[in-house]
Amino acid sequence: MTAASVSHAQPKVVAHRGYWKAEGSAQNSITAIRKADAINAFGSEIDVLQTKDGVLVVNHDAHVGPDKILIEGADYKQIKDIKLSNGETLPTLKNYLKAFKKCRNVTLVLEIKEHSTDEKMVRATRDIIAMVEKMGLADRVMYISFMPTICDEVVRCAPGAEIAYLSNRMTPKQVKERGYTGVDFHYSQFQKNPRWVKECHDLGLNVNVWTVNKDEVIKEMIGLGVDYITTDEPERVQQLIKNSCK
Repeated sequence: MTAASVSHAQPKVVAHRGYWKAEGSAQNSITAIRKADAINAFGSEIDVLQTKDGVLVVNHDAHVGPDKILIEGADYKQIKDIKLSNGETLPTLKNYLKAFKKCRNVTLVLEIKEHSTDEKMVRATRDIIAMVEKMGLADRVMYISFMPTICDEVVRCAPGAEIAYLSNRMTPKQVKERGYTGVDFHYSQFQKNPRWVKECHDLGLNVNVWTVNKDEVIKEMIGLGVDYITTDEPERVQQLIKNSCK
């Protein structure tokens, strides 16, 4: 998929941390991506961090479990038995990708999380890309990150991959100049700067917004013509998009 191929008329829905509000699901669980796939969401978003001994795990926060163990400072054996709220074990990226490979509809929107040093972020990024490519999933994964170090590394290591910048610390023009393919800003940035949507599209950039859960904001983002809406309420957003096309 290229930036030029994206239709700006009808946003695509990305389930934030998967469809975790569905029965039996949990944030960043394997069930969550299966649930997102089952409702034909365009995308399912996850967060990835790397342990001290190099294992890639799926979790949003830098710390995990009741003891708040720092993932990047721990060996995998210290966190491998931690349970999610739905009873699943904390997933490794490898196991997550195995489950994702069996999904029929959904695209994986993979956030590479901030680590404490550039060296760690570069290592994590390279290892993630290598795993995705080894499993034959490169054309089904979009990358996102708040960290320019990570976005730059994706550009270097995975030419042609979709990579969107999550922070508003750059203008659309600056994002384009760095070779990124899109922006993924909090919706409030487009409320303040609605012209940015057209500016991004004129530059050939995709526009994603997060995390949009309220009806009035969902409708506003649809009206602005964004390409993707990341949400905790994917079925509700799907319905509102459908209604907007009537």
